[in-house]
Amino acid sequence: MKFEFDNNIPIYVQLVEQLKMYIISGKIKPGERLPSVRDLALQSRVNPNTMQKALVELEEMNLVYTERTNGRFVTNDQKLIDKYKQDYAKEVSNKYFLNMERIGFDKTTTIDYLNKLGGIK
Repeated sequence: MKFEFDNNIPIYVQLVEQLKMYIISGKIKPGERLPSVRDLALQSRVNPNTMQKALVELEEMNLVYTERTNGRFVTNDQKLIDKYKQDYAKEVSNKYFLNMERIGFDKTTTIDYLNKLGGIK
């Protein structure tokens, strides 16, 4: 896993988003055991307490769960993962349409533009 950070957003918030992205994209599989807090902190070059805070938030979202003696795992609830994926896709799409609107494209023109781009290789 590779982590990148923006200095304008709290690190733990970015960790939550990036780990969520790994889960909803399938880069971390349902049921997969996550590395330890310490190992994740080392990989991301953050304080273990910051990583722990991010993982607790992911647990509150039900995307990960803890087995007391075995560590943390990604949920096996594919419907929940798909819901987060759909929510994220909607958010990204809405931002895209808003940005296209700012440069003068209405939704129909934007969709036509995307269709044309889809045919370009």
